[in-house]
Amino acid sequence: MTTLTHRARRAEVGRNLDKKPNSEEDAAADRDLNDDDPDDSKDIRLTLMEEVLLLGLKDKEGYTSFWNDCISSGLRGGILIELALRGRICLEPLSMRKKRLLERKVLLKSDAPTGDVLLDETLRHIKATESAETVQTWIELLTGETWNPFKLQYQLRNVRERIAKALVEKGILTTEKQNFLLFDMTTHPVSNATEKQRLVKKLQESMLERWVNDPHRMDRRTLALLVLAHSSDVLENVLASLADDKYDVAMNRTKDLLDMDPEVEAAKAKGTEMIWAVLAAFNKS
Repeated sequence: MTTLTHRARRAEVGRNLDKKPNSEEDAAADRDLNDDDPDDSKDIRLTLMEEVLLLGLKDKEGYTSFWNDCISSGLRGGILIELALRGRICLEPLSMRKKRLLERKVLLKSDAPTGDVLLDETLRHIKATESAETVQTWIELLTGETWNPFKLQYQLRNVRERIAKALVEKGILTTEKQNFLLFDMTTHPVSNATEKQRLVKKLQESMLERWVNDPHRMDRRTLALLVLAHSSDVLENVLASLADDKYDVAMNRTKDLLDMDPEVEAAKAKGTEMIWAVLAAFNKS
């Protein structure tokens, strides 16, 4: 499993901003989220975590690669980005002492429920902390990678299984039992291949036909998904079906995007700060 090392100083800051958005503002943020990607299916709305897991699952077998030790941390990073895009959390403002993304704490903007159990559980954890933590530390805590026994309570458990069950409820996956000699395992094969193909096609087009060569002109959710797919080691699944020449173009463009300086890019657009902070955290791992 990818290990994110805690480097931030333990300085106490307030968890909440002075002003919280009211319920109308939360609802508006959720509506903006739905309108962010004009190509999104109008029938099925997926969270970033659901999209990452769907890209990582083997269609027929219904489980992720046993060699993938990155997806657990990647899913936790997706939770933080999803909450930020929904207007529930943000990074503390820049200051003379804290200029870098990985030094700035995660602040609670609103604890209004999102309707997603994992997102709402994470919101409760963020609200319950005595002192605010950085993005890097939150990924560690949510993954359970901490030496502090008093902070093990913040670990999100059975995340893949819970996300898979949500995809089952949305009609994209199904549930089966498979026998692996010494043990039985619940698997979730893809039952709605159309939705996964739509997702793969959207990402492929974002790197080819619809390439904009500027992350700030890119749809925020698409940018976030590219970052998370790379960090979760599932991007190869997206590109595998491309012809060799298109594969090389897409891979080179993605590499150029992910090699950008998160500090510089985050300063250009406030709405993408959490995306670049998550990328910075994984670059440090």
